[in-house]
Amino acid sequence: MQLPFYKYQGTGNDFVMIDNRQQIFDKNDTKRIAFLCDRRFGIGADGLILLEPHDTADFKMVYFNADGNESSMCGNGGRCITAFAKFLGIINDRATFEAIDGMHEAKVDFDVVHLKMQDVLDIEKHRNHVFLDTGSPHHVQLELALQQLDIKTKGSAIRYGTPYNEVGSNVNFVHKNANDNFSVRTYERGVEDETLSCGTGATAVALAMHFIGETEKNTIALQTQGGLLKVSFEKADNGYKNIWLIGPATQVYKGEI
Repeated sequence: MQLPFYKYQGTGNDFVMIDNRQQIFDKNDTKRIAFLCDRRFGIGADGLILLEPHDTADFKMVYFNADGNESSMCGNGGRCITAFAKFLGIINDRATFEAIDGMHEAKVDFDVVHLKMQDVLDIEKHRNHVFLDTGSPHHVQLELALQQLDIKTKGSAIRYGTPYNEVGSNVNFVHKNANDNFSVRTYERGVEDETLSCGTGATAVALAMHFIGETEKNTIALQTQGGLLKVSFEKADNGYKNIWLIGPATQVYKGEI
């Protein structure tokens, strides 16, 4: 069977994108999904995304990690699937779609996609880190020597350690560059390695830095290994609302496998 696919990337976070409006792709075939994401034997990607029909919204997003398992929300993936929907002619400049964490709005401005994230109502401040869920769980901690860190080793130890254990958490290491500018490197569960960028991670970092008083700004620039993301938000009585993840989303190539 020939499978048409498209490759998209958002600040280096890359995805195999498949138009599954005809429901031809077997979502239970974990090994096949992992193969397609394999960088040596398959196409290669941080994850695989299916665009599917939806009764009331423009489309539905189904996201799988590179290990083949369906995952929690992926912010950069949400931006990329919005660009893909525009390419397919499903939307013009605005979209509503359903992901695993609920409904999302998105706006396309040339190659920049603005994705509205879910409100965040529960943030835990610990001695050395902050924990919050921005569609996916995120551990956030400040580091002085960010570029010298062994992200895979240190991130893996935290991801599998107490209190996360088998369920796991994504892990974000952060350096403050300026009041409204932070560098971030992320270890992603499911990929089990550092990725060049993580959208829900960038969102978590922006909110965490505001929450602990490292910034009073409500638009934050996040320097990832793969490029620049921005996060804007409003402080609410019990958390944060009107949260937008902003950055480029680009089609790299298309093919058949």
